[in-house]
Amino acid sequence: MSRYIIQLPEGWLQVKAPLPFSLKWVNSYVIPEHKGYTIVDPGLRTDETIAVWREVMEERGILWADISRIVLTHQHPDHYGLSGYMQERSGAPVYMSSRAHAYARRLWGEDSDYPGALETLFLQHGMPDALVGDITRNLSEFVSRVSPQPVVQYIEAGDELRLGDRLWQLIDAPGHAFGGLCFYQRELRWMICGDQVLPHITPNVSVVPGEERDPLGCFLQSLEELKAWEVSLALPGHRDPFTGFRERLEQLQGHHDRRLAAMEELLRNSAMNAFELCESSFGSHLRRNPHNLRFAMAETLAHLFHLEGKGKAVATFQDGVYRYLAGRDICSIN
Repeated sequence: MSRYIIQLPEGWLQVKAPLPFSLKWVNSYVIPEHKGYTIVDPGLRTDETIAVWREVMEERGILWADISRIVLTHQHPDHYGLSGYMQERSGAPVYMSSRAHAYARRLWGEDSDYPGALETLFLQHGMPDALVGDITRNLSEFVSRVSPQPVVQYIEAGDELRLGDRLWQLIDAPGHAFGGLCFYQRELRWMICGDQVLPHITPNVSVVPGEERDPLGCFLQSLEELKAWEVSLALPGHRDPFTGFRERLEQLQGHHDRRLAAMEELLRNSAMNAFELCESSFGSHLRRNPHNLRFAMAETLAHLFHLEGKGKAVATFQDGVYRYLAGRDICSIN
């Protein structure tokens, strides 16, 4: 068996589609249907990923025409990127939420305003110009990795979708990716959770220009709501399927509580901008990795804006940069 394939119950396959960065792979799921196969999250478009899919399909005797549907949990390029390529070859429809698709078009469309908006955000929060330039150049490299863009049909939270001859409930999963969806099957008690809940690693929660001001608050509320679902097996976007779903939800909540407390403590000692907080939390070595630096900075902002919304951090704007202190120390700024 190919080293990229893991056999799952119900005849499903977990395909480890390779990624050219630290996550190593994204999970694609191949679901047998009465006619053909559904592919969940085909991965990023790279030559290596395409070669892996050819290997998997040849080993399993799957033709392009056998792919009857492509379903996306969310719009991030490591999940969305190969969908248009796969659609061109198979003719299969691509399904995702309307909000996720709007984000993808904004980010990867010809008239994208996203790089400029992100540049302004990061500069206003203390990131040096040269590092912002590195990040926008890195972003531009992703255009080829999500091309061609798929023609999309919409599925929405609250809908039901038949996968593998079973009905699945679609659940709103905001915070990591607004418009993201989890899929729940009541009889199996399985949850396809995309990147909303991951084992061993914490999903990135980033401030995105033009989206909600407090993505972390939305994410934490989503984790709390997911506790209502009885899950025996979680099928994540990264790492391997896992049990102990509720325990993992609580671990993720605890992680963010600790991160917020640590940031608040730093802001009690001195006024800091978000870039200084980012390097305090994640280290200055990320200056050499613009891809990871973008995630670290945007996640720092998510925690900072959450504290601000709770009245636990207060900003002043001086010389074109926002600086923050813990809320009770605001008088010391003025």
